[in-house]
Amino acid sequence: MRIFVTGASGVIGSRVVPALLTAGHQVTAVMRSAGAGAALAQRGATVRSGDLFAPAELRAAVAGHDAVINLATHMPPMTVRMFLPGAWRENDRIRRIGSANLVDAALAAGATRFIQESFAPIYPDSGDAWIDESVPLRPVRYNRTIIDAEASARRFTDRGGGAGIVLRFAAFYGPDAGQLGVMAALVRRGWMPLLGPAHSYMSSVSHDDAAAAVVAALDVRAGIYNVSDDEPLRHRAFADALADALTVPRPRLPPAWAAHLAGGMGNMLARSLRISNAKLRATSGWAPRYRSVREGFPAMVAAFPRETRRRRGAAAVRA
Repeated sequence: MRIFVTGASGVIGSRVVPALLTAGHQVTAVMRSAGAGAALAQRGATVRSGDLFAPAELRAAVAGHDAVINLATHMPPMTVRMFLPGAWRENDRIRRIGSANLVDAALAAGATRFIQESFAPIYPDSGDAWIDESVPLRPVRYNRTIIDAEASARRFTDRGGGAGIVLRFAAFYGPDAGQLGVMAALVRRGWMPLLGPAHSYMSSVSHDDAAAAVVAALDVRAGIYNVSDDEPLRHRAFADALADALTVPRPRLPPAWAAHLAGGMGNMLARSLRISNAKLRATSGWAPRYRSVREGFPAMVAAFPRETRRRRGAAAVRA
């Protein structure tokens, strides 16, 4: 299969492309700068730069491909800047306009499959209840364009007769994740920056497991799928799992009321989200390597860059 992958230099895309090549697919890996893709080119991918906001150029690039995987995002640094107005503007453009342009290009190319990344933590606070794909979304201001990106994938199914697939990823973690490095640095200082009540559930998925889910989605029917580990943990247990992996004392959590100080994003991060991956597991046979962060965190900490292990979190990675 000839597969067109955007966001190929991101933490998920850089794992997906090698996996697709290993499976025998022909892959066009698209990134902001083709020069950043030397390693992927050496493995056999066709690497090129691409502009999601240039429709004619995009149609020419997608022509001849059987499937399109859209992993393009533009995340702000994992600092207080991410809470500022405008920090997510470019990411909004990608999800609202870029995704629509890419679907148009895939339809024009006669592609049979379109996979769109999405974000599971925009489900509503559901307490202790399990959350499946039928639960209505409740985005906040900074991530409302997720609805637009998902609508583009549905349009691919409705207009082209192919399979439009949405993957709602839980919170990512991995040794090259800026947010995990930041959390590790703070936990070493005795704090865990998790907003909301200690009993709220946190759903996660490792970068490797998320990438494996993308590859598995090439064989599922059209629809929406949660991508999460098997065992979401309550905030208290999540914090303790990271401290145990770092072999440091278990940290304090912020008071529950602190979430309100961070506006809509803070309230979203405080939600209790016990997300189920049952649909993807049953449909594709995919299963996460790490059942929960209890198993995943020790592996991630062991793989941290040396300077991150010793001093502080890595900088945020743009997908």
